[in-house]
Amino acid sequence: MAEIVFPLWRSISRGLSHHCPSCGAGRLYGRYLKIEPECAACGHRLAAYPADDGPAYLTILLVGHLIIAPLLVFPVVWETSPIIALPILLGGLTAVVLAGLPRIKGGWVGLMYALQVTDAKARLHTSDAAD
Repeated sequence: MAEIVFPLWRSISRGLSHHCPSCGAGRLYGRYLKIEPECAACGHRLAAYPADDGPAYLTILLVGHLIIAPLLVFPVVWETSPIIALPILLGGLTAVVLAGLPRIKGGWVGLMYALQVTDAKARLHTSDAAD
């Protein structure tokens, strides 16, 4: 069990820091959320790991539960005029989501690497494979 857990967390932490989950040296992204086709340092094929909707769902879940829900407890949110509160809150939440999404996507790719889930294996479990 210990031999599975260590590579799992190592791969996820490498992804969270925007590095290749295989070697930890190469860059994971070429642009904001565009994953490099392969690692420049070790040549590992990074585009093989599916990161479709999972990172977006996880980002929304975390932001909703860790930021929005506790924020609603403070009366200042309800007592302030919506004309003032909404732009401030929505701007702040947008910044948090845009800053967090690349990290969460990197961690997701690291998780897929550690679990050895590739696009080819992921297609085996979709409804299109049954048709």
